[in-house]
Amino acid sequence: MPGPRAPGEPRGSGELRPLLARRPRGPRRWRRAAAAAVLLVEMLERAAFFGVSGNLVLYLNSTNFQWAGEQASRAALVFLGASYLLAPVGGWLADVYLGRRRAIVLSLLLYLVASSLLPITAFPDGRSSFCGEMPVSPLSPACPSPGCPRASPTAYCAPTLYVGLLLLALAASSVRSNLTSFGADQVMDLGRHANRRFFNWFYWSINVGAVLSLLVVAFIQQNISFLLGYSIPMGCVGLAFFIFLFATPIFISKPPVGSQVSSMLKIALQKCCPQLWCRHFTRYSQGAQLLPDQRSAQPGPSPQEDMANFQVLVKILPVMATLVPYWMVYFQMQSTYVLQGLHLHIPNIFPGYAANRSVALGAQASSYRIPEAWLLLANVIMVLILVPVKDHLLDPLLLRCKLLPSALQKMALGMFFGFTSVIVAGVLEMERLDYIRNNQTVSQLIGENVYYAAPLSIWWQIPQYLLIGISEIFASIPGLEFAYSEAPRSMQGAIMGIFFCLSGVGSLLGSSLVALLSLPGGWMYCPKDFGNINNCQMDHYFFLLAGIQAATALLFIWIARRYERAAQASVSQSSSSRDRG
Repeated sequence: MPGPRAPGEPRGSGELRPLLARRPRGPRRWRRAAAAAVLLVEMLERAAFFGVSGNLVLYLNSTNFQWAGEQASRAALVFLGASYLLAPVGGWLADVYLGRRRAIVLSLLLYLVASSLLPITAFPDGRSSFCGEMPVSPLSPACPSPGCPRASPTAYCAPTLYVGLLLLALAASSVRSNLTSFGADQVMDLGRHANRRFFNWFYWSINVGAVLSLLVVAFIQQNISFLLGYSIPMGCVGLAFFIFLFATPIFISKPPVGSQVSSMLKIALQKCCPQLWCRHFTRYSQGAQLLPDQRSAQPGPSPQEDMANFQVLVKILPVMATLVPYWMVYFQMQSTYVLQGLHLHIPNIFPGYAANRSVALGAQASSYRIPEAWLLLANVIMVLILVPVKDHLLDPLLLRCKLLPSALQKMALGMFFGFTSVIVAGVLEMERLDYIRNNQTVSQLIGENVYYAAPLSIWWQIPQYLLIGISEIFASIPGLEFAYSEAPRSMQGAIMGIFFCLSGVGSLLGSSLVALLSLPGGWMYCPKDFGNINNCQMDHYFFLLAGIQAATALLFIWIARRYERAAQASVSQSSSSRDRG
């Protein structure tokens, strides 16, 4: 495995230096400018992503499409899951064919095209062009009993929207998997300390983009217009695209160097199916009959390095796989938590200008309501506050006291906070359903829809969002640290892609569980008796998620202890070997 490049050593073949000439003191200034451009692109991309996902449930549940609550929640979970699940695809294309810079440019272009679908479908002419006319719901006889099953209407424009959302997820995942490492490439000559600072600012850029999107875009979407609200994310992507192109002359660009995916698959096949591997090997072993001097030199890791990397992958994968239930809980804040919030009382921003009395069949007169997506700010602000506090105060104090937990111990603590978040959501849902069953509801106009909500303030959801934010500090960030630090240098990109992919698996499993429980007879199956009352028993769903999270947390602790003991034994063995030598 090649070692790190010395300062005076020439760069690898094919690596492109920045095009702009610099004076002797210029490199540090231009490296910072290149990193700042990457951070700005990431901030705009995240603002666009949260602008799309923040109110996606409300958009699909609006009069534009009239999707049922579980259908809209399922679509949001599929989009969020795919945006993580497809992360290895963009990384693989960049490693093998495109290179990171070209992959980012093409991904942003696809991002721009796919994001245009949402504002187009926000006005009637565009919606009819892409989706056709909305079918009229046929009249059906009344149910003879309250619990009789009813056929759920087909989601209007579902094929078009799902294709657009999946393309959008592919573009977002490709940007995510390539922009992080591309930004680190820009400061690699400034030392390890510069890399650590870049990743800190990179994480802050993500959350600053989320704050801007949730404060401005979510308010416009809910209170003014979905057309304008979804045009802003498209504009953010377009601006990010042009900033990246404008900054291209100062970027360091590396050529594609190949991928180890095929090597890992071959080794897995050899280990799992030795007979099938023997047939494959004898068919393609003509090169093995050549003398070493007659074989063509193959770039990349040697077979011994491939085997060592495969063994590391086998050790790391069980640790990362037990995080999947945590991701099932984490992504609820952008799906079922939103659906729950729409059926709680949302106050007006200017209460003096609105009547706060409930009316029998109409909505409250209101001006602008607090966007439900603003509750995501509790998560984001918690992260923005806790990251510097943890980095500058808590971690140094624990380090001086020799009590600093390992990354795996932090991840276990993050799972606990995720567990408490979904428990709090379940308790709140029980209280909400009590009001619904007793017909104690408050009608409120959100966007163009009338929602019959329980007279519980939406502020009661803040604790579950805060707990998710705390869990992100202890589970998500140490998870990235673990994946990056434990991976061999030649496999860091692949293992980071697997980390993001498994988080997408968690979101899709949550979506599948919602779909399963929404079938007739399931806990979340809720016939719409009248109005827009959501009487689904989501409390059962939340408690089921809590049980899954608790069980896998115990499994994670057991696997983590075995992993740490094996790592300590390996370090002791290597040190004793050096002593004997």
